[in-house]
Amino acid sequence: MQTSEVTLVIPAYNEEESLRQFLPELLEFCGQNHMQLVVVDDCSTDGTGEMLDKAAASHDFLRVCHHKVNRGYGGALISGLQLSQTRFSVTLDADGQHRLEDVPRLLEKQQEVDADLVVGARADDSGGGSGLYRALGKKLIRFTAGRLVDDLPISDLNSGMKLYDTKLAQRYLRLCPDGMAFSEVLPLIFIQQKHLVTETPITVAPRRSGKSTINTMTALDTLFQIINIVMVFNPMRIFLPVGGILILLGVLWAIPFLVRGSGLSSVSMMSMTAGLLLIMMGLLAEQLAQIRKKDL
Repeated sequence: MQTSEVTLVIPAYNEEESLRQFLPELLEFCGQNHMQLVVVDDCSTDGTGEMLDKAAASHDFLRVCHHKVNRGYGGALISGLQLSQTRFSVTLDADGQHRLEDVPRLLEKQQEVDADLVVGARADDSGGGSGLYRALGKKLIRFTAGRLVDDLPISDLNSGMKLYDTKLAQRYLRLCPDGMAFSEVLPLIFIQQKHLVTETPITVAPRRSGKSTINTMTALDTLFQIINIVMVFNPMRIFLPVGGILILLGVLWAIPFLVRGSGLSSVSMMSMTAGLLLIMMGLLAEQLAQIRKKDL
């Protein structure tokens, strides 16, 4: 594969200190490998934007996009991927955690299996400094996604380092959220749409400066967005289990009353009726999802 077919896409928000070290490495790497570079300044309040503009003035392969308001991690990646004009786009973080040496590894994996998306899978004990709390959150997110999606082919769903087929990614960007859940939602769309998704190991270093903004609310929003995208493409995954549980609870509640000859209780009737209604709604939503898939 020609490396000129690749654009590195990086979101940056108040990353002046990190980019002071990481940006020269990026520019050297892209220059040597004939890659394009897109960095999105997500309305930074420090000197990030000025630093990027200065670098762009002397490097024609660097394109800088400035947001007038902060749109979030996903919003910055959406802008960056929309600007990519090469066959493949590789997303990285601006904090210097991702090693540029791993970019060729993603490219080799793509060429090996002709993948549409290659995820850089971090080892649980890698140097990213995620800690026990972040590791548990990562496992919970993957467990939820695995219950809602058939044959989840990747272990590190929320890795920030991924290689996308650019045209496919651009097709689905309108369905992606502006928040951190972007990392999980776009790969899930690729999987739901039956594109070839695979992964390859990468090594993650500690942040060069600053601290992560990921917290409990980020994890909860990610879980919500996962459920939301499953509702878009495969709603029966949600409606059928919930409806089935309500019907089962209604039947179990009704058994003692039937044994005593008291007839059906109002609670059991309401539970079974609610379950049937949910399943019928799920069937209607499934028909709409099939139409939506064809439109995409």
